[in-house]
Amino acid sequence: MVSSARLLSDPMTPRFLEVRRVIHETTDTVTLQLIDPHAHGFKPGQFNMLYLFGGGEVAISISGEPANASRLEHTIRAVGSVTKPLAAIRRGAMVGVRGPFGSAWPLEEAARRGSDLLLIAGGIGLAPLRPVIYEVHGNRSRYGRMSLLYGARNPADLLYAKEVVRWQCPPTDVRTIVDHGDLQWRGRIGVLTDLLSEVNFDPAKTIALMCGPEVMMRFAERELSRRGMAAENIFISLERNMKCAVGFCGHCMIGGSFICKDGPIFHYSDIAPFFGIREL
Repeated sequence: MVSSARLLSDPMTPRFLEVRRVIHETTDTVTLQLIDPHAHGFKPGQFNMLYLFGGGEVAISISGEPANASRLEHTIRAVGSVTKPLAAIRRGAMVGVRGPFGSAWPLEEAARRGSDLLLIAGGIGLAPLRPVIYEVHGNRSRYGRMSLLYGARNPADLLYAKEVVRWQCPPTDVRTIVDHGDLQWRGRIGVLTDLLSEVNFDPAKTIALMCGPEVMMRFAERELSRRGMAAENIFISLERNMKCAVGFCGHCMIGGSFICKDGPIFHYSDIAPFFGIREL
């Protein structure tokens, strides 16, 4: 007979967790705080499968603080048949959770090498990188400098606005940019690669972590390569239609890899031949 404790430790076993708080980040994006009394813990970059009764299941990156794993956070943009009802959920509701699944950002490698970190995020791509920022700030002596370059379509789409301001403290450098400003915006207007061309970094001792629209990451990779960064020092988070989380269904294949099982974090060198190919 399998004990309940063993079942709860299996990431494939759903846990039904209460929504403790709903934070409205933008007009179409919320962060759900779930309380997990049997927290598995997670590594920055991993994801959970969230299940909504009558709505279905969807893969969502964990966007909370690794040191506080019992308070699970997921930032969700309302764009699909599952994410729309998830984003409309209210405090006190129950959500099914499986996980965590997938690979993680290479923070242990960065700490071992004493590397600097260059974080490049577009839109909701900041969510999978947010745990990295928490982890680095909580263990600052283990890491070198950290730079965050964050871009969105307009100021109203910028996530975690108050936190982004707090993150700006040496030796962390935070820069934001938007495609289109408004009357209140006093920051940069342009594309994310405009910021990348202004940041000073040593390509030999820097690890780049990227998440966002694939077109943005393609141009960012070209700029990093032009400035001498080797492909093996560039890591990206990919998003595809993940259904099972363990490589059975084949929905998220890219080349010979499954994003749910072998990713979502990849060395750029491992997926470069397939990266950016439409409909792959």
